Parts: sequence; C-alpha cells; structure tokens
Amino acid sequence: MEKIRILYDEMSNTLDVWLKKPQKTVSEETGKEIILKKNNKGEVVGFEILNYLPAGKKLKRIPVEFAMSSQ
Repeated sequence: MEKIRILYDEMSNTLDVWLKKPQKTVSEETGKEIILKKNNKGEVVGFEILNYLPAGKKLKRIPVEFAMSSQ
C-alpha cells in the first residue's frame, strides 16, 4: 500500500491529496472546486480542493481519520 500525501498550500489556499506517488497527471474539474488528478490509464491518483479554507482562516492542523477494514 502506498503512502497518502496531504499538502496544504497557504498561498493558493488549496489542499492537495495524492493517493499514489505524485506523478504527471491529467486534471478533470468536477465543478465543485475539486479537481481530480488522473494518470495516463484514467485512474484517479489524487485530487485538489480549491479554496480549502474560508477567507481569513488559518490552518493549524488538518483533521484526518484513519480506519482499517479486515477482509
């Protein structure tokens, strides 16, 4: 299983989430301020959330929930 990478860019106020190793991707806008990042096979390998925080807010930490399911 690959590491999930979460990056917040304060300058552009975007949250960038990579489900696989960052790579060259094709972007697909969803129309809800979310951009899907797809590899050359069309698989979603990440996404970007635009305008992540309301104006004037500062990020102190990103809340993350982790759960495992047994198969």
